[in-house]
Amino acid sequence: MTKFLLSLHVLAAIIAVGPVAVAASMFPKALRRAYEDAEGAAWPRLLYRVCRVYAGVGIAVPVFGFATASNMGVLGSAWLITAIGLTAVAAGVLALWILPAQQAALEDLAGAGDGADADAGGVGVAKVAARLGAATGVFNLLWATVTVLMIVRPGSTTGA
Repeated sequence: MTKFLLSLHVLAAIIAVGPVAVAASMFPKALRRAYEDAEGAAWPRLLYRVCRVYAGVGIAVPVFGFATASNMGVLGSAWLITAIGLTAVAAGVLALWILPAQQAALEDLAGAGDGADADAGGVGVAKVAARLGAATGVFNLLWATVTVLMIVRPGSTTGA
């Protein structure tokens, strides 16, 4: 049963976190381009939707992770507690920083398309894109750290 739960946990992480990491990373550049070309506005909307939908799907990652850890009897292990904490921080960065900033940027973009002065927002767009890039970098670094903890954990039975 442990191998089955672990497989579901890993698959959920790949299927849910991977698209969010990629779409969030692509969003700042797509946002800048959308301000330059009104026809490019569909890309940031699509990338935001991917981030939002797969963030919801991502709930499966800790659900299967807790089930796996419980089955393995490692719920109290320091490496797992650290990974859980970092996962919570990554989820917070996504839910409280990245997604709201993407949504606000899309609202600003829609306002610029309604006749607002797009040039006046050019500097603002660059700042928003830079902040989103930084937030996405933090998010991706947190997930990379969690991945390393999951692979190279103390007391691993893999022999690695």
